[in-house]
Amino acid sequence: MSSLPHDAAPDFDQPIAVLKHCHGRIRKQLATLEKLLEHLPRHGADEQARQAAGAVLRYFDHAAHLHHDDEEQDLIPMLRATAQGEDAAILQALAPTILQDHQDMDALWQDLHEQLTAVADGTGAALSESLARRFVASYTSHMEREESTMAPMALRLFSPEQMARLGQAMRLRRGIAVDAPASAPPAPAVGQAVADLRKDYGQASLDEADVQDDPIAQFTAWFEQALTAEVKEPNAMSLSTVAASGRPSSRIVLVKQFDARGFSWYTNYDSKKGADLRDNSYAALLFFWSELERQVRIEGRVERTAPDESDRYFRSRPLKSRLSAIASRQSAPIASRAQLEQNYDVVAQGAGEDPARPDNWGGYRLIPDRIEFWQGRRSRFHDRIVYERQEDGSWTRQRLQP
Repeated sequence: MSSLPHDAAPDFDQPIAVLKHCHGRIRKQLATLEKLLEHLPRHGADEQARQAAGAVLRYFDHAAHLHHDDEEQDLIPMLRATAQGEDAAILQALAPTILQDHQDMDALWQDLHEQLTAVADGTGAALSESLARRFVASYTSHMEREESTMAPMALRLFSPEQMARLGQAMRLRRGIAVDAPASAPPAPAVGQAVADLRKDYGQASLDEADVQDDPIAQFTAWFEQALTAEVKEPNAMSLSTVAASGRPSSRIVLVKQFDARGFSWYTNYDSKKGADLRDNSYAALLFFWSELERQVRIEGRVERTAPDESDRYFRSRPLKSRLSAIASRQSAPIASRAQLEQNYDVVAQGAGEDPARPDNWGGYRLIPDRIEFWQGRRSRFHDRIVYERQEDGSWTRQRLQP
């Protein structure tokens, strides 16, 4: 398990070669992880094991996520903007799998991280073989998928200018050759009246001729632009429900999937929002991407996702998140934080490494019948275009006054 010599990466004017180089380094760390599985039962957390665990931790904590960001924020959006015909169809089928791979691998890594940290510190010598093997298998199949499809497609379709743009984005992400930021504007005066706080929008416009016929396709385009712009938590959305009494309630949740069927999130069915949705199945979602001066308002009927969908997502979450979902009676009162943590400890002691999804936890999907796209404009003369679903399933769209 001795550390391997550093191999020089290709220059970023060959961004696809850099991505493949990243895969090579990932494979070396995966090999170290597999050797560690064999080493620990025989020798425990000796110096060699601690160094190996530290090397794997450093790479996957500080470098691997950059590779994911390269794909999510640059490579996939650029391919989607360029691919046509059969290439576009292949990409449409492949891209959601790639993105789901990232979520699954991140969840596995969070569980593996705690065990590797203990080995690296010399405070533990246990490494779950099933967890480590799943992590290695997931990464290996993921890289093979990319190398057989996405990398060759990019090499075939991208112009030199696109390659340069991709390489520059990768440089910036790694802090290489980044221009010095402009000096920040002075902070507003302390005590400025709330009524005087305002920002004049002017980044972009939204025209009927530029939007797509299908609102889900239009949302997908805007969501990808939010990813590229590195909007903070672009998947965060406000969910508004209404109780049987007519009293509305809002909270922030994270969208976990969106497609032609609707917008999905996961939660406790016995929570306040779950109770509201049992009484009134209609709800509203709101995405606000301040960096792009955009918001999307979505209204429709909510249904539960299929149990197998909820099972798959539950298993993709980090182990501690699954245990928290089991231990918490969401929205119910509790005496103290100590009691909450005691409930968690009881669940953790008996749940094992792969706890089953509880029946009162799962997904909801909002099936939209109205989607409005809002683009901020100067002097509060904003652009608003709304889509409304018709009885035959088709969509109409029109401009609304600001």
